Amino acid sequence: MPMTVEWIRNVHERRQDVPLLSDLTMHVAEQTVSYHRGWPEYHKTPTRLLPQLASYAGVEAIAVKDESTRFGVQSFKILGSTWAIAQALAERWQLNPQDLHVDVLKDRAKTKPAMVLAATSDGNHGLGVAWTAKALGQQAVIYLPKGTHESRVRRIAEVGAQVYVTERNYDDTVRDVAQKAKTNGWLLVQDTAWPGYEDIPKWVIQGYLTMAHEAAEQWDGHGLQPPTHIILQAGVGSLAAAVTGYYANRYGRAQCPTIVIAEPLTAPALFNSAAHPNAQAAKVEGLMETVMAGLACGEPNPLAWPLLRSWTSFFVRCSDSVAARGTRILSNPLGTDPRIMAGESGSMPLGLAVTLLDQLPYQEARKALGLGPQSRILVFNTEGVPDFQGFLDIVWDGAYPSLPKS
Repeated sequence: MPMTVEWIRNVHERRQDVPLLSDLTMHVAEQTVSYHRGWPEYHKTPTRLLPQLASYAGVEAIAVKDESTRFGVQSFKILGSTWAIAQALAERWQLNPQDLHVDVLKDRAKTKPAMVLAATSDGNHGLGVAWTAKALGQQAVIYLPKGTHESRVRRIAEVGAQVYVTERNYDDTVRDVAQKAKTNGWLLVQDTAWPGYEDIPKWVIQGYLTMAHEAAEQWDGHGLQPPTHIILQAGVGSLAAAVTGYYANRYGRAQCPTIVIAEPLTAPALFNSAAHPNAQAAKVEGLMETVMAGLACGEPNPLAWPLLRSWTSFFVRCSDSVAARGTRILSNPLGTDPRIMAGESGSMPLGLAVTLLDQLPYQEARKALGLGPQSRILVFNTEGVPDFQGFLDIVWDGAYPSLPKS
């Protein structure tokens, strides 16, 4: 498939207060950071400047918040699972959620029967739930949708979880596992919501605030003016909501950066929702095959969508070649720019940013987004390399080429 980028301006953007916004304040972010600091595996992941790439692309700054080393599991998802599971266990064990520390949880777990934590995942969320369950003395059962790469299955099994690959897509698997959890008395730790199941998905989103807060503090530490644009990848939209909510609260309506949400061409649930005349949440059916496995989700998180509908300026859907281009750019940097190892879901926003800036067919999009010499762009590399052979296929053998092969 040739490189494809399709974009729409969000005519529903209002930058209004919405219910989730009050759960993503600076105060809550400081709480999540404080909690995560209590884990011995915690360290701040870097926000890396790419000055040579920025010069090439004709903008003031490009920075990548690099989650490829987070907690040793190579994904930001662990931030959501550790925070949400802590809150859920505190509620069940009648602990004060304001005074939570990992050592308190581990000590209390020794006096309680182990619970089974269940989740549906395209890989990284399941790994985060499995890793957290093991660390806190619990059990985990993780279900993955059809087509999940064996390397993702193996990584989750290696931390002690029971892992099953279904014959259904992500969203249908979510529904099946929710019913299994209810039937078996498991604690469901899902990163999307539905009526009657909202607390844990909200806590998952809050956990991601640690990443957003670190990025903002590190950006300021580089001596830069605030970012003008933040390009965010989206599956169900939980990550996008966390970052958008954080920056909305940090800078307010007038100074919040331009938010751009990007999805795979085959799984554009948010794009389609924004394109709906009434901005109703849309559903994408089928397996949604894409190299961006972590983004192959067909239904928006109903907690996240009202926030994204109100605060996002542009929605984009793009082909796998855009993500592959981002992987190649990050792993083959210009000049003295740092090298970043990224999976396709993590590298897509950087690939999109450069493609919009240096490809002639996207001049109109570039102008609409206000990208130019004064632009300061922040993206999030949400994962390391989950499938090393797939990574080599892209960077060595040219899989998903940017231009059609002659």
